[in-house]
Amino acid sequence: MAAAPEERLDVLNAAGDKIGVSKPRSEVHRDGDYHRAVHVWIYSESTGELLLQRRADCKDSWPGQWDISSAGHISAGESSLFSAQRELEEELGINLPVDAFELIFVFLQECVINNGTYTNNEYNDVYLVTTLTPIPLEAFTLQESEVSAVRYMRCDEYKSCLAKESREYVPYDVNGQYGQLFSIIEERYKENTESQSLTLQKQMNRYVPIHLEPDLTSLSEGDREALGYILKAAIVIDDIFYEQVWNSNKMLRDWLKGHSEFSPFDKLKWAYYSINKSTWSCLDENKAFLSTADSAVQLLTEATKPVSGWKGIEYRAAFPLHKPPGANFYPPDMDKAEFELWKSKLTDKEQNDATGFFTVIKRHDSLSSSSLTQSDGSDQTKTKDDLFIVPYSKEYRPFLEKAAELLEKASACSDSPSLKNLLRTKANAFLSNDYYESDIAWMELDSNLDLTIGPYETYEDSLFSYKATFEAFVGIRDDTATSQVKLFGDQLQDLEKNLPMDNIFKSDSISAAPIRVINLLYNAGDVKGPQTIAFNLPNDERIVNERGTSMVMLKNISEAKFKHILKPIADACIREEQKEYVDFEPYYTHIVCHECCHGIGPHSITLPSGKKTTVRRELQEFHSALEEAKADIVGLWALNFLIKKGLLPKSLSQSMYVSFLAGCFRSIRFGLEEAHGKGQALQFNWLYEKGAFVLQSDGKFSVDFTMVEDAVESLSREILTIQAKGDKPSAQSLLQSRATLTQPLRMALERIEHMQVPVDIAPVFSTANKLFADI
Repeated sequence: MAAAPEERLDVLNAAGDKIGVSKPRSEVHRDGDYHRAVHVWIYSESTGELLLQRRADCKDSWPGQWDISSAGHISAGESSLFSAQRELEEELGINLPVDAFELIFVFLQECVINNGTYTNNEYNDVYLVTTLTPIPLEAFTLQESEVSAVRYMRCDEYKSCLAKESREYVPYDVNGQYGQLFSIIEERYKENTESQSLTLQKQMNRYVPIHLEPDLTSLSEGDREALGYILKAAIVIDDIFYEQVWNSNKMLRDWLKGHSEFSPFDKLKWAYYSINKSTWSCLDENKAFLSTADSAVQLLTEATKPVSGWKGIEYRAAFPLHKPPGANFYPPDMDKAEFELWKSKLTDKEQNDATGFFTVIKRHDSLSSSSLTQSDGSDQTKTKDDLFIVPYSKEYRPFLEKAAELLEKASACSDSPSLKNLLRTKANAFLSNDYYESDIAWMELDSNLDLTIGPYETYEDSLFSYKATFEAFVGIRDDTATSQVKLFGDQLQDLEKNLPMDNIFKSDSISAAPIRVINLLYNAGDVKGPQTIAFNLPNDERIVNERGTSMVMLKNISEAKFKHILKPIADACIREEQKEYVDFEPYYTHIVCHECCHGIGPHSITLPSGKKTTVRRELQEFHSALEEAKADIVGLWALNFLIKKGLLPKSLSQSMYVSFLAGCFRSIRFGLEEAHGKGQALQFNWLYEKGAFVLQSDGKFSVDFTMVEDAVESLSREILTIQAKGDKPSAQSLLQSRATLTQPLRMALERIEHMQVPVDIAPVFSTANKLFADI
């Protein structure tokens, strides 16, 4: 019988990136090539023990010594998670789903053993599987060629043996990088509920609850009936967004909600989770405020061979300590280099689909063979590589079918022709994955009942800023306020013509942006953490080029933020003689102009090579922060331009700058991992360096009105030119050098913190909740 071919491994460079070469395992260790492997630790919560395996005596490295629960190389072309699952099943006979594996850190092991004949330069993805109780030893099926025995051992005891360099154990430096295994577990299971509760309460206190009770009297009878179906559809949109954030997120939501009445601590966990819609705190640079120890418990009855009297493995559904940059749009173990290499082999159409708003990227080896066999391929694009493309209409089909049905019912009830059209076309889009017609219908909406629903923003995809998250905003149109802001949409082409950038980059076909002002009734989906006060859509460059964009302003949200946040910030940080300039009118006017300015400037661009592309595609992960900064700073430039034309009152000329300064401190409190906060830090630091913002001796700030106009124009030119050229290195350089928490900003934030000013609002949908009770 012919011997099985030797396992091949992908060769990496010293930084851990694939170089496009694979070699047999023996040659990799002979030549000292960098490669990748997985470590899987099984931890029992109830006993505080780790499972160890004794390596078989025939192993070519550390034979007969006690080691990790399960470990092995990542074969050429395999993914990390698939390898972790495979190794656990092969070595121990345990078959676990993906959500059991928590990647806790990556460890680089560099050593030479066996008298210099075996060099191990290995990047190890270290996973933790958390079970409630120990798996019975008789449940394991050991692979004799790899494992001779297994046993459980207390973490502290095992750590002590490693520290003493006992020859019974494969060596790991517990004082070095590998010590993270023990520190993570120790920190996670400290008996410190009171301290955790205090921390959570402090985090909760940064949000001030605001009851939203818009007037519904303007709605017709038919639109009131339609509203009930729309609110139900919004709940479905919420479910989709939870899925998009992380693969176990919806399960965790249901678990935390179901346990929220068990204790005051459980109630706090659920309350703060509800604000963030995940375990990562939006106001703390996405730092996790819960751990897998707080997660949902899953029972697997057939993951091992049966053991009499034992019901099966109960494990914690895992989520990572660090928020995945690709959310749940890409495989969790995929990096940018792998994606780009895969994309380069695709056709032009496939590349557009891969980088499009409405697709997810998956792995073939993450699916069972049966699920692959059952697919007819009609709704997914497969390639010869491991990665493949799935449209939203397939990925979220059960949710979207339900939402589409509800929107169709709402359309049948509505008395408004434009709302009926939006509801009908959006229902079709959910099922077809083509949102063009429905986005046009949204731009043409002219109804007292206002609705924005679908996949739009790309902030959650911090890997590339390609993928859109689902959201829903339901509001009541404010006709008076809507008529007052028409000026800005009418002036867009003139603003584009006079933008502070080279004329070659300007467009001569900017469409007036319709602006709708609403009072928010309900929102769902991607509305976590800090609440938006306005949005400018759609993001589809085809529509932006053809028809421009539309804006929706949330007036009751703006009013609440100004009253409860911006005014107290001004009291804390703005010099007394300029404090009077902080007023709702300039604050709100700049918000309007900010949203308008998303619609001007570069979007579709041509590179020097002649390639036609978009700013979003070229700037990738830097696009969102830079685009938010552009809309802000160009919005200030535009206000000054309109004042000089006599279209806005001169009384705004100073108040808009001081209100903007106070607003900088408000947005930066959202954190520098968030696009708006990062963009505001960039603007503040630029204007401060140019002398436009001044820190006074009393620790408060003021605006130098003689310097601010030129400073605003210079930053506008810098950002617009970077966008027009699709210059990603310059975008990165600008953000890395300026979007930082400088000492002046720290001083301001400390003053605000000392005065306990809320960071943002937490809407309570009082009117909508009453409607939910009736439907």
